Amino acid sequence: MRTPIDDLGHPVRLPDRVETVVSLVPSLTEAIARTAPDLLVAATVWCTHPADLAVERVRGTKNPHVRRIVELAPDVVVANREENRERHVLALREAGVAVWVTDVRTVAGAFVSLRRLLTEVCGPPAPGWLAEAEAVWGAPAPERGPRVAVPIWRNPWMVIGGDTFSGDVLARLGAVNVFADAEGRYPRVTPDAIATAAPDLVVLPDEPYRFGPDDGPEAFPDLPTVCVDGRALTWYGPSMIDARARLAAALRGRS
Repeated sequence: MRTPIDDLGHPVRLPDRVETVVSLVPSLTEAIARTAPDLLVAATVWCTHPADLAVERVRGTKNPHVRRIVELAPDVVVANREENRERHVLALREAGVAVWVTDVRTVAGAFVSLRRLLTEVCGPPAPGWLAEAEAVWGAPAPERGPRVAVPIWRNPWMVIGGDTFSGDVLARLGAVNVFADAEGRYPRVTPDAIATAAPDLVVLPDEPYRFGPDDGPEAFPDLPTVCVDGRALTWYGPSMIDARARLAAALRGRS
């Protein structure tokens, strides 16, 4: 047995060789599936990548089927501080299940966390896709980009604030988040408050709220808007390889 320390400083008792994993984080499910697919035995219904992932589904990120996970007796459950609820993590630990919790707030932090999860926890060597993604995001940010507001929910309206992975993604694209200094990581606002902040562009991702051409832009009739793939903006894992170019093109096209 061994006891590595997760991103929150919690010691996690693991077997010398991890053979079964339950993932409660869609982006980490994709990362593990691309690196060591045979390890995954269950994931959430929101774990949509890779598209051919054939594992048991244990409900969602906010309401995982704790009893079923305990019955599966995985070597480790993978969770995230932001996406999963502490009470579910504690319930699993109280039932004797090892839970590794990640905490990702920057692009650089994502690479560190992913490398630790994949190599220290799961066991295989660092995958090639991870080095490729690091190289993509190692390029310098443009000197000047648009001032942006990025809603992630409506009713109530919420936007990306500071100290967030998505906020750092935007900064590395040269964008200036007009709510970076607002109180809270995901401030509650109104469409009027967004208009008053006068961004050059309102960026509307399709997750966690599914904004789209017919749901979101109408709230900002006097501001340019662009709909983007939420996975490119919020997922850390293999999708990061293409995310930078896709997001940069979206910002250039409408800024």
